[in-house]
Amino acid sequence: MEVMARVKGTRVSPKNLRVVTNSVKGMKVDDAITALRFTTTPLAKIVMKAVQSAAANAENNFQMNRDGLRIVKIYADQGPTLKRFRAKPRGRVAPILKRSSHLTVIVDEDEEA
Repeated sequence: MEVMARVKGTRVSPKNLRVVTNSVKGMKVDDAITALRFTTTPLAKIVMKAVQSAAANAENNFQMNRDGLRIVKIYADQGPTLKRFRAKPRGRVAPILKRSSHLTVIVDEDEEA
């Protein structure tokens, strides 16, 4: 049974978040948390919290063994964009797009375990 955890409205561009999520896709939960702990980017903390939340949901709500959990799917979707403007020469403006993202983590029990 697949168990899901979502983080919505994170003030991070989905393009930047996908770099971190692709590095842990398909890993066991414990291995992914270890890899994220030693990743230098601050975005790894957001992904690590989501993975821990999905593992806790599986453990507490569905009585799954944490040792046998594997990340089946992990993806970052586009969230709402804040539109701001910056003054430019000759009375013009330039748009600034402050992007956000929704992170989804889906874990399931490993077939080998």
